[in-house]
Amino acid sequence: MKQFISFVIKEARHILRDKRTMLILFGMPVVLMLLFGFAITTDVKNVRTVVVTASMDHLTHQAVERLSASEYFNIVATVGTPREAEQMIRRQKADLAIVFGNNFASALNSLTAGGKVRKGGGVQMMVDGADPNMAQQWTVYAQSILSQSVVGNHQAMSSPFANILGVRLLYNPQMRSAYNFVPAIMGMLLMLICAMMTSISIVREKERGTMEVLLVSPVKPLMVIVAKAVPYLILAICILVTILLMARFVLDVPLQGSLVWILLVSMIYILLALSLGLLISNIAQTQLVALLLSAMVLLMPVVMLSGMLFPVESMPVVLQWVSALVPPRYYIEAMRKLMIMGVGIGEVAKEVTVLVAMTVFFLAVSLAKFNKRLE
Repeated sequence: MKQFISFVIKEARHILRDKRTMLILFGMPVVLMLLFGFAITTDVKNVRTVVVTASMDHLTHQAVERLSASEYFNIVATVGTPREAEQMIRRQKADLAIVFGNNFASALNSLTAGGKVRKGGGVQMMVDGADPNMAQQWTVYAQSILSQSVVGNHQAMSSPFANILGVRLLYNPQMRSAYNFVPAIMGMLLMLICAMMTSISIVREKERGTMEVLLVSPVKPLMVIVAKAVPYLILAICILVTILLMARFVLDVPLQGSLVWILLVSMIYILLALSLGLLISNIAQTQLVALLLSAMVLLMPVVMLSGMLFPVESMPVVLQWVSALVPPRYYIEAMRKLMIMGVGIGEVAKEVTVLVAMTVFFLAVSLAKFNKRLE
């Protein structure tokens, strides 16, 4: 045991002595969290909005005030016809146009009273659809604002527009992109740091010819590999805690679920990443090959196929099958459910089962291949 601890201390000193490695390990999580939390964001802000109405009745005026009072929409003009609004969108002077019918107030009152909506009395939204994702978000934001209840005199008054809109947002009522990005960043960082750094560390020993010296020591070969992985396990836990603290106190992302289950599922995922790093180290003979394998096998699939940036359900069927082989997909799904939705461990049993199975598989293959290489 004393020899094993000595190997762990040796590897930890190697990591701490390399300033570039320390910068990557602790600088990258902080930078990515700040970038995806504040700079690279899909949040809606300052959408240039034009209002189309023939007569500004009290309900139309109330709807315009609701939109202008929010930080998401900026009323740039009021025009009389939809054609004028379309021309403003074509000239890139507006992003969204809200068209109120000529009989909007009376039509809405008749709908509230149980009647039918009069012709020309509805609401229409014209959106610049050059970016379909943002166009959809603008529409949802506008519907959400118009349908929100108004709180006054300690009582909540229902919105007069709720009957025609019927929008209710769960778990993320403010629709902040940080709620979506934080679990994804956790999955990407833990995978890259654990797998890539572990594989490079072992390959570095092979490249320098010092791995043979370690393997002929009194310590068993398996203990040598485990001792090299332990410092990265500790570093991964520190990075996980850092990400959770930044998410809670810097980005205001809630931790709705149990912190114990979040940490437990994360530990399973970290062990999975370490197993992948060991497998890559068995295949690669140089650090360059290890980096290329990590980039091709880990980085690109994590970013493109894990659901980090694009919903898996929106992908072609073939890519959905491929994404089923990407471990971060299950971790990101589990973290979104535990952190944002606040569900119990039973609701993520499928994801946890897949992560455990992948961990056992990769660890068994890695150790088997490692032992064959020694013979």
